[in-house]
Amino acid sequence: MYKHVSKSVLGAAMALGMMGAAHAAVDTYVIDPTHTFPSFEADHMGGLSLWRGQFEKTKGMVTLDRANKTGTVDIEIDAASLDFGFEKMNEHAKNSDMFDVEVHPTITYKATKMRFEGDKPVEVLGDLTLKGITKPVPLKINTFKCIMHPMKKAEVCGADAVAEFKRTDFDLGYAVDKGFFPEVKVLITIEAVKQPK
Repeated sequence: MYKHVSKSVLGAAMALGMMGAAHAAVDTYVIDPTHTFPSFEADHMGGLSLWRGQFEKTKGMVTLDRANKTGTVDIEIDAASLDFGFEKMNEHAKNSDMFDVEVHPTITYKATKMRFEGDKPVEVLGDLTLKGITKPVPLKINTFKCIMHPMKKAEVCGADAVAEFKRTDFDLGYAVDKGFFPEVKVLITIEAVKQPK
């Protein structure tokens, strides 16, 4: 009887230990909004030039489970923080012709899957929600690095990621009927600060 109880207790302790170890392997990072800027390139006049815009306000969280080579991403972008560096264009892009920020004030990107090579993530498989429309948009991670930040006194991870999609898939078809190309390239610079467990 004593041996049976001991084995049960030992088994339960091992299970709890394994659960604790699995939980401990997941690291949580909060987006640093002062070093995170999603930007994009969109066609003007069917190849005449490119317009480049950037969103100034982003918040969210990333988790990394390096042991199991997976992670999650949960990002929220303030659509009204769009900036082309040209106020007239900003006003036009925010109205109902394009982003319609009064009706759709946020853009989100959520992912529950990552692809790793070695100990580094190289791709995020997530969904973009823009103007109330949600579609899968994978992010390719070009660079990824983590350091102990000398000023924040915490681990900070940074990445440079890119993606491509057609804006017509998200009800952003302004001027496509006039020959503008629908393809959009997204370039994301991100830094996130590791949180204590």
